[in-house]
Amino acid sequence: MDTGTDTAGDTSADGGTAGDGTAAGIDADWTPLPRGLLRLRRFVLAATVSVLTVGPGALLWFTAGPVWALFAVPPALLGGWGWWLLERNWRSWRYAERADDLLISRGVLWRELTVVPYGRMQLVEVTSGPLERHFGLASVQLHTAAAASDARIPGLLPSEAARLRDRLTELGQARSAGL
Repeated sequence: MDTGTDTAGDTSADGGTAGDGTAAGIDADWTPLPRGLLRLRRFVLAATVSVLTVGPGALLWFTAGPVWALFAVPPALLGGWGWWLLERNWRSWRYAERADDLLISRGVLWRELTVVPYGRMQLVEVTSGPLERHFGLASVQLHTAAAASDARIPGLLPSEAARLRDRLTELGQARSAGL
């Protein structure tokens, strides 16, 4: 597996499950994402499904009749399936800090393991949009020399995001000084 000696790369992980503490056979101290990220994503899903079902359903009910309003049911069923899928996806996200690199694992069907060597990090950003702030979350974005290898950890608590930013910046400066 490419450990990102030239660039931090995404590698397809082919093993481990969301609850077994390993990803791609790598034994590390994995940290899961807070449940607030799942709540945020479910809120967005519920709002989207509401707009796609209630509005068209009511419009069809009053203009074409109750039978035609049944066309609003499939988006609601897809929303229920999405509710379940969101939890599976949320459980798959985790990260681990090791001595020389940061690991980010994600994905249910297609698993990805991103390995970011501390010495290759150029910029660490903490961002928080309006919905993230409402749910008390922030994201950490890692930028490396290769634009295609940037990594992101979404849905962290702001205090954990700031701690991770400071630690990664410190480790990145210490490792890049040795290059």
